[in-house]
Amino acid sequence: MNLRKFFAELKRRNVYRAAVAYGVVAWFLTQLTTQVFPFFEIPKASIRLVVIVLALGFPIAMCLAWLYEFTPAGIVRSEDVDPARVRSARRFTGRILDFIIIGVLLLVIAMLIYQRVPSRAETGETIPPKSIAVLPFENRSEDKANAYFADGIQDEILTRLSKVTDLRVISRTSTQQYKSAPENLREIGKQLGVAHLLEGSVQKVGNTVHVNVQLIRVATDEHLWAESYNRNLDDIFSVESEVAGAIADQLNARLSGAERKELADKPTKNSEAYDAYLRGLALSERSYVLDADATKAMQSFENAVRLDPNFALAWARLSKAHSIIFQYSDASATRRDSAREALQKALQLQPNLLEAQLAEGYYNYRVAHDYDRALEIFQRVHLKWPNNPEAPRALALVARRQTRWDESLTHSREALELDPRNLQTLTTASLTALSMHQYEKALQFIDRALDIAPTDNSALAVKADIYQALGRLDQADTVLARMQVDASNETAVGSIVHQRTLRHDYRSGVAFMQSSLAKLDPALRLEHAEWLFYLANFQQLDGDAAGAKSNYTQCRDEMKSLLREQPDNPKVMSWLAFAHAGLGEKESALKLQEESLEKLQNANNLFERPIYEEGLAQLQAQFGDKDRAITALQRLLSTNGARVTPALLRLDPAWNFLRDDPRFPALTVDKTPTPAKP
Repeated sequence: MNLRKFFAELKRRNVYRAAVAYGVVAWFLTQLTTQVFPFFEIPKASIRLVVIVLALGFPIAMCLAWLYEFTPAGIVRSEDVDPARVRSARRFTGRILDFIIIGVLLLVIAMLIYQRVPSRAETGETIPPKSIAVLPFENRSEDKANAYFADGIQDEILTRLSKVTDLRVISRTSTQQYKSAPENLREIGKQLGVAHLLEGSVQKVGNTVHVNVQLIRVATDEHLWAESYNRNLDDIFSVESEVAGAIADQLNARLSGAERKELADKPTKNSEAYDAYLRGLALSERSYVLDADATKAMQSFENAVRLDPNFALAWARLSKAHSIIFQYSDASATRRDSAREALQKALQLQPNLLEAQLAEGYYNYRVAHDYDRALEIFQRVHLKWPNNPEAPRALALVARRQTRWDESLTHSREALELDPRNLQTLTTASLTALSMHQYEKALQFIDRALDIAPTDNSALAVKADIYQALGRLDQADTVLARMQVDASNETAVGSIVHQRTLRHDYRSGVAFMQSSLAKLDPALRLEHAEWLFYLANFQQLDGDAAGAKSNYTQCRDEMKSLLREQPDNPKVMSWLAFAHAGLGEKESALKLQEESLEKLQNANNLFERPIYEEGLAQLQAQFGDKDRAITALQRLLSTNGARVTPALLRLDPAWNFLRDDPRFPALTVDKTPTPAKP
């Protein structure tokens, strides 16, 4: 047989073209079935059958391409084609096959583009069929204090589901704002971007638990699956595992061996320890974890590990709670050691536990300030646990500490894909954009947060900060008027203090701080010392020198006491510097502020450094070193992370010491475009 003639005949009969056309069509049909069949709940075996049929059909199609020709008169056997028209018939066949190839390739390209649309929320991408949100479980216990238990069962089922890579699972912080059994399921599904919702209720009576759950398809309000469980408290883990496993089956999710093990895992055999753990979980899973909540959560986790010293999950949560307290209020050696010891225990018990690895990342980020190590850990967790928004949210924080600003916003957006209604992520992204002087973007993020929670104090404070930075005090007044002032909320109080300072409304500032101090829990020592400084500053600006001196002195003494306990805390050091400055103690003030900058440098904290540099410039201006203050401001006005703006230089009395310097007016001129007024 002459192979050259054989291959020439294959080409002449358009068999090559037919092979390409068949391959392209087969690939397209395979992709189409894998996308469409799961949506209609068609079993996976049907997809495999389609692939097998297409594979078996290839040699048949090639034989038909050899034997038959497309002609204007229809499909004709090659031997029956008029010899005078063979060439034109085969050209006709070639053109038909070319059209098929080109047409299907265009469909393939369209499908690839469609699959790569970046954001469902922003671009209207089709909701993934294997997506689910777990709504808050209704607490049907007579004792309403058992609400934490219903929350905990919901969270544990959601956590197990989130470890199934083939599913898209929305975080609890985005679902907790809804009712347990809402009526507008389609609207909720649209807001969360999911095809399915899980509703449930929990009733706890003594040592018995009754759990009802039902899986709903959002598009049709159809109840796909429902089940009731009556178990002893000791057997509650099997309920969580069975529910998660049943949902995975209903959604046709592919499960690896490791994922099946995760679904069936029992974190403790001690029901009392688990109950204590759920109490801590209910506090630690809020959108904002305040110091008071973190302390209560820590105490619950400590109780859990006391009851079961081998409870690795509780040890991991305990370490995370200690790390939060260390970062925000108690940077003492004792707190650092407690965070490290709890982490070591968790990793010793279960080194592969993803929650323990998250805790390790937070320890390196919040306590050890080893941002490279934290980055490595959070990236690994994100790869292993793609449904968990905590890892990209943490990556956003680490990137910001390392001044990788655009990357930080990218990670925040990634977290919002899995947790679209998380207030903490939205405010973090807004503050990042504000630090980049991207005011329009900052307003967009914070407005999304306020659409979700219109009266949230922290979100309102961030929006007021944006308007203050732009010098739009009337808009800031409107925002702050919506606040329900909490004396212990540092962000809210600071924003109000800043507004009254910029308004030069010192007398009402004095009254506000006196009222706040009277309401503040004395156990919040750092906040108490800060509030004393605010009061003293208002009194000094209002002309009450004696009152200012008294409160500056008390603030200085309290900050000194805190610094003895937390000698490496730059925040306490900076507050103490300003207390000394209020008392006119120049050398102590400048030395302490410079030392606080050194502490930041040692901690690799590049994110906060510009704020502390601005503080040093204020002290330099106050004590007559105008050259260094002006030089610093010239640089800070164009530095990401710095909060100083031309508008704030115009309005803030802290810069009164520079107003007679001929170089100062040029610094107060806005040079960048600002968002249009609403």
